[in-house]
Amino acid sequence: MESVKDLIVDVNSTEVSIALMENHRLIELNKESSHGHSFSVGDVYLGKVKKILPALNAAFVDIGDEKEAFVHYLDLGLNFRAFDEFVKRLNPNADAGGIFSGIKLGPILEKEGRIENVLVPGQMIVVQIVKEPISTKGSRLTAEISLAGRNIVLLPFAERVSVSQKISSKEEKRRLEALVKNILPRNYGAIIRTAAEGKNAAVLDAELMSLIGKWESSWEKLAKSKAVQLLFTEYSKTTTILRDLLNDSFSNIYVNDEAVYEEARKYISLISPEQEKIVRLYKDNTPIFDHFEVTRQIKSSFGKVVPIRQGAYLVIEHTEALHVIDVNSGTRSKNKEQEQNTYDINCYAAEEIARQLRLRDMGGIVVVDFIDMESNEHRNMLFKRMQELMQTDRAKHNVLPLTKFGLMQITRQRVRPATEINTTEVCPVCHGTGKITSSVVIDEAIERRLAYYAAEKNIRSFVLKVSPILGSYLSRGVFSSILGKWKSKYRCKIRLVEVTDFTVLQNEFFTENGEKLDS
Repeated sequence: MESVKDLIVDVNSTEVSIALMENHRLIELNKESSHGHSFSVGDVYLGKVKKILPALNAAFVDIGDEKEAFVHYLDLGLNFRAFDEFVKRLNPNADAGGIFSGIKLGPILEKEGRIENVLVPGQMIVVQIVKEPISTKGSRLTAEISLAGRNIVLLPFAERVSVSQKISSKEEKRRLEALVKNILPRNYGAIIRTAAEGKNAAVLDAELMSLIGKWESSWEKLAKSKAVQLLFTEYSKTTTILRDLLNDSFSNIYVNDEAVYEEARKYISLISPEQEKIVRLYKDNTPIFDHFEVTRQIKSSFGKVVPIRQGAYLVIEHTEALHVIDVNSGTRSKNKEQEQNTYDINCYAAEEIARQLRLRDMGGIVVVDFIDMESNEHRNMLFKRMQELMQTDRAKHNVLPLTKFGLMQITRQRVRPATEINTTEVCPVCHGTGKITSSVVIDEAIERRLAYYAAEKNIRSFVLKVSPILGSYLSRGVFSSILGKWKSKYRCKIRLVEVTDFTVLQNEFFTENGEKLDS
């Protein structure tokens, strides 16, 4: 049966949260801050070489972060000298296009070369983030710039056009290669991705021109100032995820913000016009993550203890060097079918572990302690099952067979810190004492703020967001509810919105336009 994939995008004032659902089950969760710039994979900077490390054949580079970023000699790229010449020759009065196309490629950097022969402290270089800052380490960089689209990856200062090995038809490979070579300007190369299979010239041309436009739009910044700066960022998280995940099995993309909805719709019309109609603007009053049950799944999936089937559960611990997952059987029956029961529970656990790795974006080394099994056949079957389950994971990974102690080691590409959401909290109302203010006092406190906004500020229409428990208390009774009394007393409209994320007595006032009133 074909799985149903939905992308839910929740845009609020501080961040954009993106949930990928498969058959209504949360598979991936991504968050992007709306304020300030975080250092993200794919971002391109003009950086300043700070220190050469001959022993490591690498250098530290300042890209504006507190932690200095790191570039290895082998990550400078074959045509680093062309990028270097371009940066040095560019100035506000120069013809940037003429300089770019006029630079002669070669000779390429030798594989066995030394970084001290190529870079010097104080040198300005164009770099791209390949790994975000993790723990005490700064970003990992490359000087081989690439701009990824859905169908094509553009490579400035490259001559090659290569085609994805996953496209099996030789005729299609030749068609795509010839097509892209014909439309690529001088000094540009490209990698044709699997998604380009069957795409017509107009779609590929439009995407290629969009990528070239993005690269060339950074030239003005580069020419004006040779200071450390962000030249351009990857697409927003929403479009990056669409680029990487979008395929024919996508069913719907729901967005609760008009601007992001338009951005997503335009992006899909560029990369896959026939799928533009799957983007939908969500307008309901219920928060979008509550409506699609994302909030509930986040709360149940990010704890230290994660329940699976038949009373079994996982215990997940994170350390600096690795992640440890322990499989517990819970109330396991002791009978002659114990071996089969153990195997079944381990299989259920493997399903949840594959999901958790994607959901939390856990990278590096993951050690899984499965329940011990006597049968070698069962161990091999569990290993193969884990490999199958990990096939849908986009991150590079490697699964090793179980050891004689029942441990399985998984390595997974780590490009950003693992997502950690604390699902337990000290109650902000009782501060951990277990006793809260009387509900009578709470409704008085809310009414005082309502009276102030209605009488002093002359506001006549409100949205009051509350927890479901407080919402039930305020609206109980058809004719005698507290909410009803407030409406008639202050001659105003109050729309109650229950937010499952709120703590027991949490409440916030908004105008009808969504402007928050509580400072």
